[in-house]
Amino acid sequence: MVNFISMILSEPAIILGLVAALGLIALHKSFSDILIGTIKTILGFLILTGGSGIIVNALIPFSTMFQEAFHLTGIVAEDNSLVAAVSSFLGSQTAMIMVFAFLINLILARITPYKYVFLTGHMIWSFAGTMAILFDQMGFAGWKLVLLGSIVEGVCMVIFPAISQPTVRKVTGSDEVAFGFWGSSWITLSAWVGKFFGNPDESAEEINVPKGLDFFRDMSIFMSIVMVIIYVVTALFAGPEIGSKLSGNQNYIIYSVIQALTFVAGVLVLLQGVRMFLGEIIPAFKGISEYIVPGAKPALDVPIFYSYSPTAVVLGFISAVIGSLIATFLTRFIAPVVVLPSVIGMFFMGAAAGVFGNILGGRKASLVAGFFLGFTWPLMVAFAYPLLDVTKYGVQGLWFASPDAILVVVIIKCLGKLFGI
Repeated sequence: MVNFISMILSEPAIILGLVAALGLIALHKSFSDILIGTIKTILGFLILTGGSGIIVNALIPFSTMFQEAFHLTGIVAEDNSLVAAVSSFLGSQTAMIMVFAFLINLILARITPYKYVFLTGHMIWSFAGTMAILFDQMGFAGWKLVLLGSIVEGVCMVIFPAISQPTVRKVTGSDEVAFGFWGSSWITLSAWVGKFFGNPDESAEEINVPKGLDFFRDMSIFMSIVMVIIYVVTALFAGPEIGSKLSGNQNYIIYSVIQALTFVAGVLVLLQGVRMFLGEIIPAFKGISEYIVPGAKPALDVPIFYSYSPTAVVLGFISAVIGSLIATFLTRFIAPVVVLPSVIGMFFMGAAAGVFGNILGGRKASLVAGFFLGFTWPLMVAFAYPLLDVTKYGVQGLWFASPDAILVVVIIKCLGKLFGI
């Protein structure tokens, strides 16, 4: 039963469909309205996920070219792959932590002022795996490991959305949704750092361009041009041999152009899914907030914010990549391990930092926020790396990625040392 429930919790589309159905039932909607709202919520999220998948698939070959072009070796920060690799050792513990953490989240949302229900399924799973690894290496096992992991994750599922909510209100212009992503605190911090360097009246969405270049005002065209340049330049640095291995029989420059435009297409699909998904889940969630968990707010994944400032998505991503490159170079000399630039992580977090920065301080803040996140995140991973040894589970070249989870690991390890654990 626990495994079945954990499987449901690991499928965010199903979770959100059930949430929509419960909310509409609580609002005493007709069967037709419940069915339409539930299916449209699931479809919207699947479109969003499909867009994310297109983006990731377009970034994977780019990441390979990038590493080859600049001769980078080290570890990759990627939570989901790491937790999956460790599942043969701690899979059941991870599943139980997921289930009980979600129940604790609901209880806390019901009885405390923190009315956040964390609904990002894969994030619940990855954090549960992180807690299982952490407490296993601190010497806990069995029910003690599950209890501690569940309590920590359940509390974090309301605390971290609460930390970012004041900024989320500025971004969305409302208080209807929250940030359910284990990088929300660092994205929010990055935006506030960027705020000191910009002017909120100079939005990235209102960049002044000459009339002959007004096609840059179209976000999809602007993003396409920028991404084609980035992909082609990287391909040229990587060289035809590496490019040909990735492209097969296709010319590697043409392949790079197509991958760049595929990336942009993925972003457009993602944004369409976001609009459809939010259009259904927010009204439905009012039923949850009125009858089941009064005042509850759904804490949702990072892409829901991209539509609020699409141009800032590009600015944040590009500046995050630049910051990440500099940080990677530094980790070679000052850190215990070299952290390779995660282009996928830089897109999802850097883009959000760009959006948040733009809302707080305009286009300059968008660039600074993305750069700050891209620069500090790899350094955080590098210096926290010695705290948990994942090689004992047979995992090589991977480590944790989520800034919020890493902060929790650092705090708990420090408390453990303080109390002699």
